[in-house]
Amino acid sequence: MENDLIEDRDIIMMGMQPWDVEIGSNFKNMAMEISKHHRVLYVNRPLDRMTAIQDRGDKKTITRLESIKKNKGVLQEAIKNLWVFNPRTMLESVNWMPPGKSYEFLNKLNNKKLSEQVKFARQELELKNPLLIIDNDFFNGLYLGEYLGIDCTVYYLRDYLLSQPYFYKHGKKSEAALIRKSQVVATNSLYLADYAKQNNKNTFYIGQGCDAEAFEKKPLEVPSDIVGIKYPVIGYCGALLALRLDIELLISIATKRPNWNLVLVGPEDETFRKSRLHKLSNVHFLGHKDSSLLPAYVHCFDVCLNPQVINEMTIGNYPRKVDEYLAAGKPVVATSTKAMEEFAECTYLCEGSEGYLSAIEFALSSDTDDAAKRRRMEIARSHSWGNSIMKLYDAIDEHLKKKQYA
Repeated sequence: MENDLIEDRDIIMMGMQPWDVEIGSNFKNMAMEISKHHRVLYVNRPLDRMTAIQDRGDKKTITRLESIKKNKGVLQEAIKNLWVFNPRTMLESVNWMPPGKSYEFLNKLNNKKLSEQVKFARQELELKNPLLIIDNDFFNGLYLGEYLGIDCTVYYLRDYLLSQPYFYKHGKKSEAALIRKSQVVATNSLYLADYAKQNNKNTFYIGQGCDAEAFEKKPLEVPSDIVGIKYPVIGYCGALLALRLDIELLISIATKRPNWNLVLVGPEDETFRKSRLHKLSNVHFLGHKDSSLLPAYVHCFDVCLNPQVINEMTIGNYPRKVDEYLAAGKPVVATSTKAMEEFAECTYLCEGSEGYLSAIEFALSSDTDDAAKRRRMEIARSHSWGNSIMKLYDAIDEHLKKKQYA
């Protein structure tokens, strides 16, 4: 590494995505990449009282309670140089409270309790001059850097959580405050970078990565539940959530082109389960699949979709699945957003059902050039976690150099 100012420092990572999350996780991928160069303490989000009651049957809740009550699985080395830590504390559930001094006092107390636990793990591992990276958690991370005595806190912004009522209530104030006090802000989309710069000019777009190699090679076996679905197959892989995907757009595509088969791979929310899509004979729901199986499905698609609904939550999202589609060399038709601008040269960006229909038809009839396929795969390869993390290191190093010569 050329970033000599962070070469001999360890890293503490804490945020919204726990190590035992059931779906793909940017923050876990980042941690694994960082652990190639640094010792990493990965702090799982601590349990709060309301979650302990409402989600008492959830595996993550059970694991956290075992750590708190039985001192079981508190600090474990997950991979070389990376330790996962379950804080042995129960935080107060304070989000129901109205904004004001009482809420601020209790949230600060939560941060204090968490910091004491992180100090314990830091001492156990003898971490050296650590940096702190906070993933989107502007509640539990608001005062964490101060309580830990960290000289460089990085706020990693990958989702616009303020679009959701739960986070907006206290988050409007808390996120802006954490962005301002962080020494570096890193985002995975251009849209979020513009948003963060309103409160901190030391904001950097670092993109993100994907496991391109997993999607490049066509699997030898075709999944049994897609074998009988006839050409053309227009596909989507990912969670089927009405918050993120345009159901009416999908219905329009399927009804206006009944000779196309629309294949949706992923778990559904209640809105999708009750939607009209289930009544259309050319729409196929294949359900949740293990991430290791997804490349086999993507290689069966003739055209891949990213049919986002445009709202505050989605407009700034970096589309990880688009990289995966491109890694397989597949033509991609996607909703035009600020975040998708980076993919303008290698995807078909459009708006509305007519735009989608035209783009899909063109891709089916004309996008057969091997050179275009290779170019898509090259672009996906360039979006590696290694490249993203090097941009993060550069951003941190730039701040440390400014501080050194100030």
